[in-house]
Amino acid sequence: MDPRYTKLADLLVRHSTRLQKGEHLLIESFDIPVEMTIALVRAARAVGAHAHIAERSGRLMAELYRGSEEGLTLWSDHDLHRMKGMQAYIGLRGGFNISEQSIVPSDQMKRAARLYSKPVHFEQRVNKTKWCVLRWPTSSMAQLAGKPTEEFEDFYFKVCCVDYAKMDAACAPLAVRMRKTDRVHIKGPGETDLSFSIKNIGVIPCCGDKNIPDGECFTAPVRDSVNGVLAYNAATIYNGISFDKVRLVFKNGKIVEATCQGDNTKLNEIFDTDEGARYVGEFAIGFNPHITHPMQDILFDEKIAGSFHFTPGRCYEEASNGNTSEIHWDLVCIQRSDFGGGTIAFDGEVIRKDGIFVVDDLKGLNPDRLG
Repeated sequence: MDPRYTKLADLLVRHSTRLQKGEHLLIESFDIPVEMTIALVRAARAVGAHAHIAERSGRLMAELYRGSEEGLTLWSDHDLHRMKGMQAYIGLRGGFNISEQSIVPSDQMKRAARLYSKPVHFEQRVNKTKWCVLRWPTSSMAQLAGKPTEEFEDFYFKVCCVDYAKMDAACAPLAVRMRKTDRVHIKGPGETDLSFSIKNIGVIPCCGDKNIPDGECFTAPVRDSVNGVLAYNAATIYNGISFDKVRLVFKNGKIVEATCQGDNTKLNEIFDTDEGARYVGEFAIGFNPHITHPMQDILFDEKIAGSFHFTPGRCYEEASNGNTSEIHWDLVCIQRSDFGGGTIAFDGEVIRKDGIFVVDDLKGLNPDRLG
């Protein structure tokens, strides 16, 4: 047993999900070493909880998504029944090939999202359990990060096991500021000039609970308040397809123009999934000190130090702006000077410039303090 597995499992059980005696935990593992799942089972047992296991495979999931509507519905019913019996969920998501799901036609992916992912995960798991999701360091991920596999594994465990209690304390003033803020104004290169309101929307600090690695604070824009242009500068994967340099134009909350470096038709098909797909369901500021460059894995990229993400699609229940959709697509913009810079202002006051927090109460979130 790799001692790093034991340390991570203990973090997930005791900090991320705060598992209690007698509670039921579902461990859903996708293409990961069985030893890590065993470490989680042991960690759950150590606090008196009950572990349940669902082993998955990226290739098998792609095949199931292409099944009949009847098959998807029955599969969903069974997994929803099981999820309703759980108080906690940990998703360990490995993958030997990030493009595995690109074999599934877009209409079948939309159907799988509607019939399976929405009822099982977004309505039950997200809203009714203590959950945490994390990637697993595969050679495929190491390749995306431009690192040898062994070096990437060391990076992974360093990133995942930061001092989340320290991060949580440093994030508290940011949450306070966001709860008091009405107008947000974001400026940056590539014509980025975006304004919106976050007034009276919930604010959720994320410091080691819902995702590992973690390091963000999120809310949502008032649905119809978004206006301007946003040019993202981090490439991203959606349903196995890579998109880069996505540029969105907003008018009264709606995406009225969407372009990218790549397949614009595919891009707009995603935003045409349903009416809510052209509105934004999340705005979040990222600050994990050890994540500095994108690797086309959203659980890492959305936490990049000096970044923010602005997410078309469904909002979260705890930070709801009323937008509903079958999609929730976290698109990332990095504002550090090495990525072109940029500013975020709350009610006319710049709180972060070129990826560095410049107001005294938020300086504890800068990499030199958190790292």
